[in-house]
Amino acid sequence: MENIVKRKRFSFISIKTKILIICLIVVILPIFVMTVNSYLSSQRLLEQKYTELLMDIANQTNVRIDEYLKEIEKISLVASFGMNSGVKVEKEDNYPLQNYLRNDNEENKNAAYAMLMNYMMMKDREISFYVYNLNGGKDLFVGSDLPYDYSYNAKEEEWFKFFQVSNSKMMTLDTHVDQQTMSKKLAIAHARKILDVDSGTVLGIMVVRIDLGVIDVVNSRLQQALRSRFTIVDEVDNIIYNSDTSLIGLKFSSIRPDHNTNIIVESSFERQRWTTYLYMPMSELSAEGDILRNNVYVLALLMLLFLVIISAFLSNMMTRPIKKLMSNILQVEKGQFEQVEDIASRDEIGLLSTRFNRMSHELKRLVTQIQQEEKEKAAAEIRALQSQINPHFLYNTLGSVKWIASMQRADAIVEITEALIAMLRYAARAEGAMVSVREELDNLKNYMTIQQVRYYNRIRMDVMADEELLDQSMPKLILQPLVENAIFHGLAEIEEDGVVTIRVAWEANKSDGFVIEVHDNGVGMDEETYLLIEELISGESNSGSSIGLYNVKRRIELHYGSRYGVEFESIEGKGTAFRIHLPSGERSKGEIV
Repeated sequence: MENIVKRKRFSFISIKTKILIICLIVVILPIFVMTVNSYLSSQRLLEQKYTELLMDIANQTNVRIDEYLKEIEKISLVASFGMNSGVKVEKEDNYPLQNYLRNDNEENKNAAYAMLMNYMMMKDREISFYVYNLNGGKDLFVGSDLPYDYSYNAKEEEWFKFFQVSNSKMMTLDTHVDQQTMSKKLAIAHARKILDVDSGTVLGIMVVRIDLGVIDVVNSRLQQALRSRFTIVDEVDNIIYNSDTSLIGLKFSSIRPDHNTNIIVESSFERQRWTTYLYMPMSELSAEGDILRNNVYVLALLMLLFLVIISAFLSNMMTRPIKKLMSNILQVEKGQFEQVEDIASRDEIGLLSTRFNRMSHELKRLVTQIQQEEKEKAAAEIRALQSQINPHFLYNTLGSVKWIASMQRADAIVEITEALIAMLRYAARAEGAMVSVREELDNLKNYMTIQQVRYYNRIRMDVMADEELLDQSMPKLILQPLVENAIFHGLAEIEEDGVVTIRVAWEANKSDGFVIEVHDNGVGMDEETYLLIEELISGESNSGSSIGLYNVKRRIELHYGSRYGVEFESIEGKGTAFRIHLPSGERSKGEIV
């Protein structure tokens, strides 16, 4: 059932639209496939390009950090022995750090401080030296991150105790909070034991602290260039560096980004057991991908626009003759035969149009002929009615009757005679069959005068008319048959007073004209009478006079068209109503018969 409905919907689409839709489907499908394929290929190429680029950057970053840590180890080694410190000493065995750890007097302190400060200035200000004295003397701190937190004692830390008793001469500490300074920054540290040159005993431990700001600089450059993220993980999957410090110490596996939405590369350090992870969201590829995608889209849209224009032009060219033929058919349906246009096309549509034009011309001839015959027939019926009575003879005779009645003071006879004379003059008037509504109502008043005498004033007529409609034109003698029907079929058989109500009013929409309603309060119609009246109006029955209900309907249709005419309704025991629908406008100049 649903398929049938869809087929019906498609059948209502115009041929032009169908042609355009088919052309667009044929055109859009390959363009769509080409566009999608180009876009996906470009995305794969971009992903491959950025994967290789990120891997190169990760390797270079590891090398830089490795080299930096290697230099720090060298500095710690050299500093622990006082070599190349730039501090002038009197003896070769006068090592500043060892001397200070043996004796923390002011001279030794200044010499050791000067040496460490020199190393710090040679490298950069991101490193600090913490010398912890194991010989009972004071500790020595040299760095730019001031002030120091002297309440913190590194010797109580587990790592310090472990390193102190171990056989290792150096160790690297993972990311931790530097408790030795008040700023409590994150740092990586390299610890080295300071040995007595002669005895080899451990005099102290020197910690070279590296501020994570060094790695932050590398990471910020990466973020600016590629909007990527940078993480360093130790051998047990703990995060030792991330721009988000809250993640440091967590397992990288717990925050590892989805590889379906991110490009992820990993690179291991050469000297450290660390791994660098560099990852970038796929959405960041849009910077370059958008340019290529937009170029593909613009090209596809231009091609589509060009093909749409061509398709529209072709469909319009193919359907233009069909539209003209449809227009001709609509004009013929409206009866406007003279507005039919010829179609110059010589294809099947052109031949069909030629045949249709010939048919419409023949139809016009037949319609004109039938209309003329109907007018002549109606005119003949009117002339036959008028010829049945010699107007002058009747006028003279009725005038005599009126004079005699007047002499005998028979006022009722005078009144009925005057009404009859007025009716005969109205019917025989030769200046045309179009009259005003006012004139038609006056004729009805004369008719009702006669009927009131006949029915002993038991029947009356009420008129309710809009004043501006009284001068509207209408065919002559079309209301009297309706009033006759109301009296003979509705009021004649009732005992109480009968009322015929004439109402003249505008239609609901004034542009549709006006309506005249003839209503009675009689017995109404049973089914048999109702069907008989229907036959009279439709012309299927020939009973009654020639100026009857059918003649009223036919004359209106001949003059105004089938849109206007007569309708009626009846309820048994309640009465009958006839309605005549007429157009509004100036009095017709043509003669209606």
